[in-house]
Amino acid sequence: MAEHLLEVRDLAVRFHTANGPVDAVKGISYHLSRGETLAVLGESGSGKSVSAAAIMNLLDMPPAEIRSGRILLAGRDLLEMSAEERRRINGKTIAMIFQDPLAHLNPVYPVGWQIAETMTAHGRPRAEADARALELVRRVGLPEPEAALKKYPHQFSGGQRQRLMIAMALALKPDILIADEPTTALDVTVQAEILKLLKELQAETGMGMLLITHDLGVVADVADRVVVMNRGEIVEEGFVSEVYAGPKHPYTRKLLDAAPGKGAMHEPIAAGEPLLKVRGVSKLYGTFTGLHEASFDLMAGETLAIVGESGSGKSTLAKVLMRLEEPNGGTAHYKGRDLLAMSPKELLGVRREIQMVFQDPTQSLNPRMSVFDLISEGWVIHPEILPKAKWRARVAELLTEVGLSPEHMRRYPHQFSGGQRQRIAIARALALEPDLIVCDEAVSALDVSVQAQVVALLDKLRREHGIAFIFIAHDLALVRDFADHVMVMKSGRIVEIGTVRQIFTSPREPYTRALLAAGLEPLPHGEAPSAPVLAPAAEHQVVNHLA
Repeated sequence: MAEHLLEVRDLAVRFHTANGPVDAVKGISYHLSRGETLAVLGESGSGKSVSAAAIMNLLDMPPAEIRSGRILLAGRDLLEMSAEERRRINGKTIAMIFQDPLAHLNPVYPVGWQIAETMTAHGRPRAEADARALELVRRVGLPEPEAALKKYPHQFSGGQRQRLMIAMALALKPDILIADEPTTALDVTVQAEILKLLKELQAETGMGMLLITHDLGVVADVADRVVVMNRGEIVEEGFVSEVYAGPKHPYTRKLLDAAPGKGAMHEPIAAGEPLLKVRGVSKLYGTFTGLHEASFDLMAGETLAIVGESGSGKSTLAKVLMRLEEPNGGTAHYKGRDLLAMSPKELLGVRREIQMVFQDPTQSLNPRMSVFDLISEGWVIHPEILPKAKWRARVAELLTEVGLSPEHMRRYPHQFSGGQRQRIAIARALALEPDLIVCDEAVSALDVSVQAQVVALLDKLRREHGIAFIFIAHDLALVRDFADHVMVMKSGRIVEIGTVRQIFTSPREPYTRALLAAGLEPLPHGEAPSAPVLAPAAEHQVVNHLA
């Protein structure tokens, strides 16, 4: 047995709230050995991140209280160390990659300075720190690394910001890396590269990695052992292959059964007049082309998935269609009217019909508004939707539909996990009963069982009410289950459009084939979707999704 780098023994954490005490972690124990990857798997609110925060001394006490337990680092109890000792350990011996990169990167400093600060705070000379920062940015795969160091966090995509967080965590070659959902915001090719990088670093340094995730494919690909948590308790643990092949606890079986990629592929909707007809839409940022002459159709009740790497133009296209960014050319006719030519007054009239669920709920939800106020806000602007007397009942209904409790309407965004906040954002979008919802990585932060529940809800709304979806995602197994058509983007251009069956069984472009090859199977040790048949491009013709 390898030496245990870290041991958590009987850890219990309670939060004192206005509604009474909440036991977030209930006497859990696990260990991490040198060179090992231990995955902590479970749903939002299961206590995964709270236990990690206790290891890093990041719990606010109060309201948090560590009621019992020991956290041993090489035999020494972290909970008995002084704050100064913990500061010397954090970053240098134990480093952490956080789930929400935008909330943990300082918006007023260039990212190169922030990466170097990780090292200078522990006594490294500035010149050495700057050189190491450049090396790290290159290694995590950011384009134009010299220029990237001078940019600010808002100038990067969500996936690129997560790569920067990984660079910061690896700066001092820690003995233990705690990775809290490290690949949630990453596309499949970058995810594969980052996971490979982390495993290479483990081989080089003997680093132990504590991987907190809801992604079954990531666990299967990189973890040695897995601990499954539910409601603050460990319900199952063991080697990944054994747990996946023969789960003993009903909760573990529920997680594995919810894995996407096992359903039948959707057949496309019959041809007719498109709900949305986009032609030649472009967006320039100075001399940089963010979007180049995008053209496609979307039918009522149809789901068009948009896939591609970070920086490919997926979110830019969504923001242009929502008029959050102004285009440099093109048209987008919605029910026969050009969205891109409408005045602000005209736009207000169609806002309720087109809703957007953003990638980062921390930024899209007002922290000063309660959940009730957030969901009902649209009814204040569009009072014709629902009488005020029915607001509370409808909010309760929407929260239940997305897997939350009606009593959550009294809370505020900061009182929820990342996945729970995203469910609130989805409920807010559904409140206005739209005809089109643009989902920008809307379910990427959700655990598999809730993801399956939310996607089933969206699919039901599509079938019953004819809601159309533009579904930006990097989870190819989910796209396979939910979408009718798939649009593949690279460097601001659409490189391929086709039905789900065409894209997954006979992709035409090498780039599409590379994306499919990089995807992780959710259940490689159990029932998994059959591998796509990657036939030579010359032998197949993909039906274009243009009118």
